[in-house]
Amino acid sequence: MPLTTTGELITRAAAARTAVPAFNIISLEHVEAVVAGAESAGAPVILQVSENAVRFRGGRLLPLARAATAAAEQAHVPVALHLDHVQSDDLLRQAADAGFSSVMYDASRLPYEENLAATRAAVDLAHTQGMWIEAELGRVGGKGTDRVGGKDTDRVGGKDTDRVGGKDTGRVGGKEAAQTAGKAGVPPLDAHAPGARTDPDEARAFVADSGVDALAVAIGSVHAMTTRTASLDHTLLGRLNAALDVPLVLHGSSGVPDAELRAAVAGGIVKVNIGTALNVAMTGAVRDFLTEHPDVVDPRKYVRAGRDAMVKTVTRLVGVLCARPAP
Repeated sequence: MPLTTTGELITRAAAARTAVPAFNIISLEHVEAVVAGAESAGAPVILQVSENAVRFRGGRLLPLARAATAAAEQAHVPVALHLDHVQSDDLLRQAADAGFSSVMYDASRLPYEENLAATRAAVDLAHTQGMWIEAELGRVGGKGTDRVGGKDTDRVGGKDTDRVGGKDTGRVGGKEAAQTAGKAGVPPLDAHAPGARTDPDEARAFVADSGVDALAVAIGSVHAMTTRTASLDHTLLGRLNAALDVPLVLHGSSGVPDAELRAAVAGGIVKVNIGTALNVAMTGAVRDFLTEHPDVVDPRKYVRAGRDAMVKTVTRLVGVLCARPAP
């Protein structure tokens, strides 16, 4: 079927009190696995291409976007295409012509006022091209900012947390971070750094002043977690849901257990981003296959094992997120 729009899928999910799973894709095998898993679960899905994935593909957006579009057009479930964590204005301008109906513009590395100004400009551009736009907002808060899910961590999203936006900001949980976060002219820590939280009052003002269509909130999930040990702040989620009139998005969901994901959807999360879980499944299956078959050189054999593992992961997670709540 033709590509659908992210906005349409989000609207349907919100009405049904479910969520739309949004999977980050890197290769054609990722695309095929996400579509196959969504078809197996009988639910719609969003294919996400991050700016990092575009960079990995030599800075070219169209090859992966065209592959995703072709797969979506042959799918038996609705599929939308979303450009994720965009910081490049040039890449943002390419999105609509490449088939993307939505984009997540990421200026969260900037101080609040600069984040707001950059996001507002991105919203104006996206809306003139008919695209739905998501942003994110968070700040350091809460206790134990150097621990996630009960485990010490000093890396977020695969990047050292003592550098944000190319500038030193102090390590997460250290005095430098606590003293400088949120001050004028000082970049905040990443919205998904350990301990980062979104303030409801600040979020309400940000949404109103920027005009974004959805907001990714920091409630305890962390990018690039390979263990499912994150614990979400459901009380804060309830406050955010009450304060905001736009759909709420959960990033870093690979590290969130199923029960926590279900509770997040019940609490108002409508779009759930997942990436690392697919890579864990694929890499583990490929590694196991090559360990058992060390003489195999045909990539189709071990890549198939990786793709099949991703299909199983997608099917399970779609089932968790798209199950309708009990009446």
